[in-house]
Amino acid sequence: MNDMAHDGQDMTIAAPVILPDLLALTRGALAPAEAVLALARDRVRDMVSEGGRVSNTLIEAEQTAAHGLAWLATYVESLRQMQAWAEKLQAQGKFGEIEQIIHQIAFGEYLSQIRGGIQMNQAEILRPQDMGLRADDLGGLSSPEVVLLMQGGNTQAARLRLVALMQEQKANVIFGASGLDDELEMIREQFRRYALEKVEPFAHDWHLKDELIPIEVIEELAEMGVFGLTIPEEFGGLGLSKASMCVVSEELSRGYIGVGSLGTRSEIAAELIIAGGTEAQKAHWLPKIASAEILPTAVFTEPNTGSDLGALRTRAVKDATGDYRITGNKTWITHAARTHVMTLLARTDPATTDYRGLSMFLAEKTPGTDADPFPTPGMTGGEIEVLGYRGMKEYELAFDNFHVKAENLLGGEEGRGFKQLMETFESARIQTAARAVGVAQSALDIAMQYAEDRKQFGKPLIAFPRVASKLAMMAVELTVARQLTYFSAFEKDEGRRCDLEAGMAKLLGARVAWAAADNGLQIHGGNGFALEYRISRVLCDARILNIFEGAAEIQAQVIARRLLG
Repeated sequence: MNDMAHDGQDMTIAAPVILPDLLALTRGALAPAEAVLALARDRVRDMVSEGGRVSNTLIEAEQTAAHGLAWLATYVESLRQMQAWAEKLQAQGKFGEIEQIIHQIAFGEYLSQIRGGIQMNQAEILRPQDMGLRADDLGGLSSPEVVLLMQGGNTQAARLRLVALMQEQKANVIFGASGLDDELEMIREQFRRYALEKVEPFAHDWHLKDELIPIEVIEELAEMGVFGLTIPEEFGGLGLSKASMCVVSEELSRGYIGVGSLGTRSEIAAELIIAGGTEAQKAHWLPKIASAEILPTAVFTEPNTGSDLGALRTRAVKDATGDYRITGNKTWITHAARTHVMTLLARTDPATTDYRGLSMFLAEKTPGTDADPFPTPGMTGGEIEVLGYRGMKEYELAFDNFHVKAENLLGGEEGRGFKQLMETFESARIQTAARAVGVAQSALDIAMQYAEDRKQFGKPLIAFPRVASKLAMMAVELTVARQLTYFSAFEKDEGRRCDLEAGMAKLLGARVAWAAADNGLQIHGGNGFALEYRISRVLCDARILNIFEGAAEIQAQVIARRLLG
């Protein structure tokens, strides 16, 4: 295999290619896109309703239409948030040439896909007719604003100019203004510096050797407050926003997804305890989680249930002392060996067969070693070898009469486990979206450096338009996913329900990360297929994002159900 060869012009162009009155143009294009979404929602609702009520059975039977509606809504919300970002920057005097081109390309591309077909993934394209839309239903997309953006927004000239501007920027920054305040950007700089010094130089070796992230890294992150970032100050945390959590997760994942995900376990455990724990449980557990005195892991999934958590069979039975004994099997448990406590979901009511009767436990265990990963009585486990996302390792666990103290039943009441878990989904999906943005940024960092350094046919790869166009679209979609993620975090910080927005951010972010990694490897050509090149690791790491915290299909199903009411 050889590097990609291209015939074509040099990427240097004479002047920027920005459409006139850009913000007015994109503002005017929003209403037609929103109208198509409203009509599609009505058409899909008709397809999945029976007796005037939306039927879950019909939603499953019409999955292409329902999931397509989720993707269409995600695109429209993405355009809304890009418009909000652009107008905010304009008001601050920060809407420069690079931001304008990113904004223009995003609108041009996403409007074109809304009209012609949304790329749900590499193999599945959602067409308007799949949602029951006819040609005359798309008339609004023939408005002058939409047509101009579709024809002149995402052009080769615009993409090449964008990449030229990206090359002018200093290294280690994101391309285009984030729209965040100075405090959040200071947090970004702090964690970017840490990732550059302590993570990026070593991440690929950890991956290739399938090693746990060194405990020294965990200790350093603890000193920086990562594990207590959003835990209230009264419980030993920093009491910062979900937006700050996004920035930290993004920049650490940019260094290595394993490091960026270390805080996820603490975030989920803390969220469970804050939302559903007793006052005594909060006082006992939260300070220890915040300081990383204890490391938690989430133990939910079972071998035969996957995303169907209501079908869990692991059971918890009270013994003569009133404590619980856990018996059953769990799988895909991240960081299971090294941790001190498990947020463990089990069935306390054997008469139930769905989400009712599930309870959440704070199950204590002894951290293991390489020689004895699971020393706690009643618990055994084995490692699952995986393509990527290796720094914490994945395990299958078996519990046989495993002891959990009665006081460690979360909230002190049985049967609330599924509801307690549902209350964490918003934060978990926001953080996963942030990790996806970080992985996508890593792919762009690596691919752009390679494209500048690698010479073919007498010039660097970045001089070839199709290579440059790949880099440009990475930067554009990164910005879209980033703004959607930040928006969901802001909604969470304001105390507003944001499961829909968080789900959309996760859905889009995962696809963007995979596309960036795939295109980054393509730019490397044959070298990208070699294990020694970092892009091969990023490709493996990116692939998991479309699966965990709700596979893309499950995520689209959840979004569709919310949209259809």
